Amino acid sequence: MFQARDSDFLRLPGVGRSTGVSRSTTYRRITEGLFPPPVPLGGGRIVGWPAREVAAVNEGRIRGWSDAKVRALVHRLVAERTAGGTR
Repeated sequence: MFQARDSDFLRLPGVGRSTGVSRSTTYRRITEGLFPPPVPLGGGRIVGWPAREVAAVNEGRIRGWSDAKVRALVHRLVAERTAGGTR
């Protein structure tokens, strides 16, 4: 299994390579609550995804989790991120 460090970020092309889905599918999943939103990396429009969050969602998909379970995972990941989460 891929072990992402807390400090690793993926830009959109890396997210696509990791998930196997297109840009539009990534953003649709964000809207549906099935994928975490990106975080600003500075410089205005520059964003990235915490690699550990992408890996966690991928792992859930690999395990066959339902959309409801993935949505709950995404909600938890974003809550941890915004609260300076503890793991």
